Amino acid sequence: MKLLFVEDDEKLSQFIVAGLKQSGFTVDHASNGVDGLHQALTESYDIMVLDIMLPGVDGLQIVEEIRKHDIDTPVIFLSAKRSTDDRIKGLYSGADDYLTKPFSYLELLARIQTLLRRTKGGKIEPTTLSMGDLSMDLLAREVKRGDTVIDLQPKEFALLRLLAQNPGRVVSKTVIMEKLWDYNFDPQTNVVDVLVCRLRNKIDKPFTSKMIHTLRGIGYVLKA
Repeated sequence: MKLLFVEDDEKLSQFIVAGLKQSGFTVDHASNGVDGLHQALTESYDIMVLDIMLPGVDGLQIVEEIRKHDIDTPVIFLSAKRSTDDRIKGLYSGADDYLTKPFSYLELLARIQTLLRRTKGGKIEPTTLSMGDLSMDLLAREVKRGDTVIDLQPKEFALLRLLAQNPGRVVSKTVIMEKLWDYNFDPQTNVVDVLVCRLRNKIDKPFTSKMIHTLRGIGYVLKA
């Protein structure tokens, strides 16, 4: 599941984004309304979680704008405003749910899952990924090849998940950098190559068939 989280509180954002990723979501984060609106209009998401009070463009404006473009992605509002009028205004703007701050992460997760279940006809995207003899349990954060359990560090797990979510498709170094480190690709750094090497040593080296393939100068692809 791909989720857009727009929140300008850095500490809260780090906590929520980390939790959502651990729960199996692919998360894009924007810290202001201008960037959030751009991502909402140009990317495809399963659900959006938006703070209302944002710099540049507020959450209400984001929802109004995406609805004008016929984007019906479900939206959950976050707000420190607790009055009934504020909640009604948020829902009438086109949002699907409204959660007041402070809130628990587990409540947010429950509301996300409930909303996804409702909007997708009761179906939630599986929390496991598999290809050939490789399997990933995104909630338990367990990886196996056949019956062999493979212990991965968080960045290694995140890279494998990114590759597994794009089976047979090349994932560029730029995309890996942006998704795993949240900053633009610096052609002088070799952190992606080092991470891929570490992952290969665990996923491929002990086994006969190799799954991680390099397209020189382009990126990496996971194939059974």
